[in-house]
Amino acid sequence: MMLCSWLAYFCFCVLTAVGIQFHQQSNSQNDEIEFEPMTMPTGVVPPPPSHMSSQSSALPLQINGIFPSLAVSAESAPHRSECGVGALMPWADRLYMVTYLSVPHAGAGTGLYEIASNFTMTKIADHNSTYANRLLHPHSNQIIIGAWLIDARRNVRVFNDLLNVRVGGMAMHLQDPENKVYMLGMDGPLWECDVYLLNCTQIFDLVKTLNIPKDQGEQPHFKAAHTMNNRLVVASNTFEEEDFLKSQHGGRLAEWEGPGHEWKILETTAFVEVAGRGNFGRVIYAVGWDTASVILKVFVGESKAAPALTNEWQTYRLPKASHAYDHLWQTEWPRIREVETERYLLDVHGQFYELSPLGWASSTWGLRPVCRHLRMIPDFTSFRGLFVLGGNEVSSIFDNNLVTGQSQSGLYFGKTDDLWSFGKPQGWGGPWRYTNVTATLPSDPYLMTGFDKKVLHLSTHETAAAVAVTVQIDFTGIAGHVHEAWNNYTTIVLTATVPYAYHVFPDGFSAHWMRVVANQSCTATAYLHYT
Repeated sequence: MMLCSWLAYFCFCVLTAVGIQFHQQSNSQNDEIEFEPMTMPTGVVPPPPSHMSSQSSALPLQINGIFPSLAVSAESAPHRSECGVGALMPWADRLYMVTYLSVPHAGAGTGLYEIASNFTMTKIADHNSTYANRLLHPHSNQIIIGAWLIDARRNVRVFNDLLNVRVGGMAMHLQDPENKVYMLGMDGPLWECDVYLLNCTQIFDLVKTLNIPKDQGEQPHFKAAHTMNNRLVVASNTFEEEDFLKSQHGGRLAEWEGPGHEWKILETTAFVEVAGRGNFGRVIYAVGWDTASVILKVFVGESKAAPALTNEWQTYRLPKASHAYDHLWQTEWPRIREVETERYLLDVHGQFYELSPLGWASSTWGLRPVCRHLRMIPDFTSFRGLFVLGGNEVSSIFDNNLVTGQSQSGLYFGKTDDLWSFGKPQGWGGPWRYTNVTATLPSDPYLMTGFDKKVLHLSTHETAAAVAVTVQIDFTGIAGHVHEAWNNYTTIVLTATVPYAYHVFPDGFSAHWMRVVANQSCTATAYLHYT
């Protein structure tokens, strides 16, 4: 009996191996049949489709979700620059990827890549510029990634006008979405581009339009654009020492409702991402930061429960998981992306958050931290059931880093739930940091849920009178909107002789949002450490 069992097991293993080999060969042959000829941009020679050969059916080497053969690099001479993964986009049964240099003509080796389902990669265009934009243009049934347009049959065209500029974001056109898109240059130009004629016309210099003090040393660094609710919203993440010291303000979040309207500046600190779906209340999310914390701005386009709050921006604050993302160069396009159906992930300042696209009652719902990380993630997406993280692993950037020989970046393939095995959520920040506080005016809501140990530090600065600071909490997630009021938790009195106090929240205590209110006008700090 034992011998028969072992023989049966042996036959099963042989048949399984044969089935797997046949399945891999069939998949490879199917890939070869599906491959369509592509129209290449002018001057680009198409590589032979060697990755479609049925002779190679084995998957390439991978280590914990990293495929070394899918890594990209910048050339080692004559100029050493960056090679970050600027944008990822699944399309036409492939994953498209565009990489970027730090500035145009400052290096070489970057390009547009196509990755097949068998994890082989083909470079389909070379460039020596900076791209981090991607968008599906539904009216023409094509994606736009970098300067290239790719239709559903994988034919490739190019905006020649954009081959020597930096493009940080793009958005649908307000008046002519069937034929045009907006392309946002990192240095401030805003173009409208025709997706059929392939011409681009500059319509604004946003450095001038938004009064960015470039002549005083502030670097324009536009990173994102989004169109929704009859407005175009743009973000620039300028943040340097002068911004930290509050002596200058180079960052911008601004909106424009089209011809006949003036641009409106919403914030004068660093903002890096704007995103939103076309349903679920048509919520626009914008993410940035200042000296105190991460900032989440929320715009809800319609609200039956709170019509007075409709078409108004709400401000929330989140902790920073790291100060290694504070400078404008250190924040390479943190994103808000949909990675599971109708579910968002927000990556900002070294921490992932789960974010719902819902916008009921002019509020954001379901925000909670997922994990902490130190990876530079310029983009992330889903492909073939996998969660894909782009990277910018090492960068010499004009030999400022003498222990990095060659700039390179890779991809991580896993599952969304893998994020919960990253670092446990932690962070610090608060609604006030040396803030000029107005008496009885509450602070912005600050996220409290999803963290373990919580300590609040309070202090007043150069204030003679006693100040009573009341800590209020919201445990339902609505942040006091509509009919649900904030709840008073405790009051802490600060005086001229005792200008500092702290409060340790009990183990297990959690509310969704907290805020603070002072009974006297003063300069104060309210800062929380979550560990």
